[in-house]
Amino acid sequence: MNFKNNNEARNFDSHTVAGFGDEWQRFTQNELDQEEKERIFQEYFAIFPWHLLPDGGGQGVDVGCGSGRWATMVARRVKVLHCIDASSVALEVAKSNLSVFDNIQFQCTSVDAMPFPAGSLDFAYSLGVLHHVPDTQAAICSIAGKLKRGAPFLLYLYYAFDNRPLWYRWLWRTTELGRHWISRLPGPPRYFISQIIAVSIYWPLARLAKILAGIGCLPVAWPLAYYRNKSFYVMRTDALDRFGTRLEQRFTRIQIEEMLKNAGFLGIRFSDAPPYWCALGIKA
Repeated sequence: MNFKNNNEARNFDSHTVAGFGDEWQRFTQNELDQEEKERIFQEYFAIFPWHLLPDGGGQGVDVGCGSGRWATMVARRVKVLHCIDASSVALEVAKSNLSVFDNIQFQCTSVDAMPFPAGSLDFAYSLGVLHHVPDTQAAICSIAGKLKRGAPFLLYLYYAFDNRPLWYRWLWRTTELGRHWISRLPGPPRYFISQIIAVSIYWPLARLAKILAGIGCLPVAWPLAYYRNKSFYVMRTDALDRFGTRLEQRFTRIQIEEMLKNAGFLGIRFSDAPPYWCALGIKA
């Protein structure tokens, strides 16, 4: 494995990058059950067209690899995988998690400074990352420029609750006040409060959703219903992710499609299952 530092970053927020470095040190994903990991991976990659990759899987990039949890699933399916992240701390965690692979190269860089020739990559994916950069549209365009014609790009961005009722969106706005305050705290109290939220809010709502689903009366817009079949470890990780991140943007399905089109992607499709929104585009 190669590890290079090329962080001539412009399209990134330093506080957010530092926060994710802290998160992946605390939650290396080593405690995540392999079966659950595979199940979540399939939720994200359900629409990814593996058949479009060249023989051997080709070479592609994981943009914002974090701890490398998804790279562990992708690396075994491709020839070369480039893992990039703006956080050197996160990359060290990923490097440890991916030490069994010899087909991975690491780059400490922002999305707009990726050191790949134009039109050189066979695929790309970025899951839960580009809503944390200042200019999401520019980031998508940067990725598009590195892809070959016909290469697939899988993208997951936080949704703006455009498929949820008005009361749900207002409920989210109240949590935003908490996130704004919590995300600006030092690491230890930020982590501590996020774990209280995981215990007192995520876990009860998720387990109640599981009970309601079991008796066939789970409301469509039940808060945190996505976590009803997830472990407490996942809830703890995502609580820190959600409330400990300084910069967060949310997009509607229409906005995501427009950004992909502006970057030169065609054949855009969305997964109709959570997490929302997972989108796929093919480089024109």
